[in-house]
Amino acid sequence: MSILQNTRKPVGLGGKLMVKRMNSGSHAKLAEWGLRQLSIAPEAHILDAGCGGGANVARLLQRAPQGHVTGLDYSEVSVAESREVNQEAVAAGRCEIVQGDISRPPFRAGIFDLVTAFETIYFWPDLEKTFRGVREILKTGGTFFICNESNGHDEAAVKYSRIIDGMKLYDAQQLTDLLQKAGFRDVQTHEQDIWLCVKAVKAAE
Repeated sequence: MSILQNTRKPVGLGGKLMVKRMNSGSHAKLAEWGLRQLSIAPEAHILDAGCGGGANVARLLQRAPQGHVTGLDYSEVSVAESREVNQEAVAAGRCEIVQGDISRPPFRAGIFDLVTAFETIYFWPDLEKTFRGVREILKTGGTFFICNESNGHDEAAVKYSRIIDGMKLYDAQQLTDLLQKAGFRDVQTHEQDIWLCVKAVKAAE
């Protein structure tokens, strides 16, 4: 498997190298920009879906010092790296890293204040259905936050999407439409150059 294919589900040595790379460089800059678009309560209960190497779990723990952060990834390699990066918070009971699939989230309904998805929705199947599952595990008034390095149209990402199996790009309007169909409200989009983030709220039934 090429290192590019490891962007979808890191496995083996190539996957270990990939998740370490995900914790730095352009991914780190994107995450820091994205998190500036969010207001996070200190006691928030947060899920980072597709947590990769765990760097964003660590950032979220800093933003919610009295809260709890769960990381979810379906890659065994990613789960192991994320647990290592956040081992102190895991030992303190402030963090949990779970192996699982966001398209079938292994959580009770209405338990998270915030669900984040950094650089991962490109690989989520049946996006509207998966968004409905995310909505289900959010509390009423909770926020779903998507942060992508691609706005869906930049040439480099389009090139990679043709090479990497299962990768699909989305622009701001497509994500807005899918989130609204999934029952989210107050959808807001922000762009900086080719970066894109989207916030959506779970309104009361």
